[in-house]
Amino acid sequence: MAPTAAPVTVRAPAKVNLVLRVGRPRHDGFHPLNTVYQAISLYDDVRVEDAGRWQVSVTPLGDVDCSTVPLDQRNLAVRAGQALAAHHGLRRAASIEIGKGIPVAGGLAGGSADAAATLVALDRLWDLHTPDDELLALAAELGSDVPFSLLGGTAHGTGRGEQVVPVPDAGSHWWVVVPDATGLSTPAVYREFDRLHPDVPLGSHVADPVGLLAALRVGDVPRVGAALTNDLEEPALSLRPELAERCALVRSHHDGPVLLSGSGPTLLAHACSHEAATATRLALLEAGVPVVHVATGPVAGAHVVELAG
Repeated sequence: MAPTAAPVTVRAPAKVNLVLRVGRPRHDGFHPLNTVYQAISLYDDVRVEDAGRWQVSVTPLGDVDCSTVPLDQRNLAVRAGQALAAHHGLRRAASIEIGKGIPVAGGLAGGSADAAATLVALDRLWDLHTPDDELLALAAELGSDVPFSLLGGTAHGTGRGEQVVPVPDAGSHWWVVVPDATGLSTPAVYREFDRLHPDVPLGSHVADPVGLLAALRVGDVPRVGAALTNDLEEPALSLRPELAERCALVRSHHDGPVLLSGSGPTLLAHACSHEAATATRLALLEAGVPVVHVATGPVAGAHVVELAG
């Protein structure tokens, strides 16, 4: 048994999809995606320390509702830790404490952020020095968004989203993030997409977003805003018509693009400055929206922020 090390804390960001194009399901059941991810400044903090058995706890940071987060083997952070231990042939376990600032089941990849943070934290705790390509491979087995949560910044995702390549992003982007109190099932949204679009092709529909990538490269923030699109917005609004009303409310108080985050139900308003984003946030709060965040991007992926002891 290795000596017990000091606890490690890792911070991982939420993600948004600047573009999310979806194709017809592959033979393995996954949908081919062509997406551009961006990591934004809403975070979960994950603290790990050695323990006799796997255990996980979750504490809200601010007004995040954590009541639906599993506290057993279903939690993606626990599965990440077990996968890392198995990869290295270790019979070790850890206590995982999650401070959750990313809204739950909101299309912001909070669970993926926790998994990525756990991989980084346990790799440091156990002094494993796992090569980056091996961590990314483990992340891809855990979920489509987990590799990007490791990477952070802005990246182009293909496959089912797990194949990520960093892309140049010279801009500074501001986001008004409007969570919803009721989560939305990602599989249900994809099933509704298939119902609404039974004839979507496998290939051409998921062509690279050349215009967006060019705008990111030169830091043309207004042009980036004009290129935002999400194929899952229509099926999500079909399942939750009241989200269309919330979307209209956000648009009425924001001078810029508004779209659904991933599979929803979180809504995003893209702004060209901190001042514009703050003004939209204040207007929405005055209009009765209970929770509104302002975040910036791109930011770093999962990274150590504290070594206790």
